Parts: sequence; C-alpha cells; structure tokens
Amino acid sequence: MRFDDLNWQDVASYLEQNDRIILVTGSTEQHAFLSLTTDNQIPLRIADAVGQRTHTLVAPPLNFGVTPYFMSYPGTISLQNSTFDAVVVDIVSSLTSHGFRRFFVLNGHGGNEKPAVLDDMDVRVVWHNWWQSPVVQNFAADLQLTPGHANWLENFPFNRLIESPTARKPTVDIDYTQPALKIREMLGDGSTGDYYAIRDEHMNRLFALVVDEVTRLVVNLR
Repeated sequence: MRFDDLNWQDVASYLEQNDRIILVTGSTEQHAFLSLTTDNQIPLRIADAVGQRTHTLVAPPLNFGVTPYFMSYPGTISLQNSTFDAVVVDIVSSLTSHGFRRFFVLNGHGGNEKPAVLDDMDVRVVWHNWWQSPVVQNFAADLQLTPGHANWLENFPFNRLIESPTARKPTVDIDYTQPALKIREMLGDGSTGDYYAIRDEHMNRLFALVVDEVTRLVVNLR
C-alpha cells in the first residue's frame, strides 16, 4: 500500500480506519559490488511486504542519509545530521497534521539515528534498524557469519548488480570518525568483510524472517 498507487481521497479514507504508517529511511552510498541504493531497496521491500500483510500505508522513502565516511567513494550522497533530522521531523509533522498518530520507521542505514525531538511530539514513533533485530542476529549466529556492511547481510537477489566474489574477506574494523579517504584506504572495495554472498535460499529465508518480525512489531504498534 504505497503512496504511488493512491490519491488524497484514498489516504483520507484510510485515516478513517487506521492511523498507522510505515516510513522508510535509507541512504545512497557505496556497497562494494551491490547497488548504491541498497539501504533503500532492502527496507522498502520489507515495508511493502509488511504493508500488504497488515494493510498499513507505506510512505515514499527518504533515500538519503548520514554517510560522510563513504564520501571518498563516487556515487555516495550524504546529508548532515541536522538536515536529516529536520527532514524526518518535517515528514512526521506533515503526516501528523493529516491524522497519522502511529509511525513505524524502518531504517536501512547505520548512520541514521532517531531525531530526539520525535520523543517530544504527541505521536508514537518506533525506530527499527532491521539488521540489528534478534532474528538477524540469530540467523547469523546459526550460520556462523558476521553481519557487516556490503557483505552477505545485504546481498539479496534484488539489489545485486553483478556476481559477487566467492572469497571470504578478512573482517575490517573501522572507526567511522576517521577521514573518508582513510576509510576507503582501509576498506578497499567497500565491504567490511566476511563472505560477500551466501546462497539465495538462505537470503530468502532471512528476508522472510525479517518480514515476519516487522509484521509483529507493526501489528503491536500502540
């Protein structure tokens, strides 16, 4: 149930029955051999699946986030923290003025944080980083894998551009406060390490687990 398929009368009718909405926040940044829009595609796919299950509206995604540390990789677009916070608050304020009261923010990028001012607004806002969820951590532990940036964790069939390397890259510990050029020097191709990809059957199972988890969270949003 995306805004793409609705007009304003549809939203007005929806608000007569429901005041929940899913917001997607992401980023446009390097993801090694994966799409630059990986952090948008993954949460939006999850949101679409959850929206269909729960009959919850999904707002247009915020495709840009806070990622200054990857600015040495061409294609990365970064916002300042203050800009990101202001845009998120303006989105929530706009939707609140129409009658939305329960917001589930499905975040796809680690550099994005919940604006503190949202806690002072007279609405319910749940901020969820999908990759930090219990089901993802349990999935990784079961397969003895390490979740990371631009590694198997984000390598779904729908955001994969080319065949991924088969090697298992040594894990790179990054201090994201370092200059962008230094981070590129340390990361090289952009992945933080471990396998670049695992079997699609595993990734499809992970996607299903995450959708189930987010569905429960949205249904229980009070």
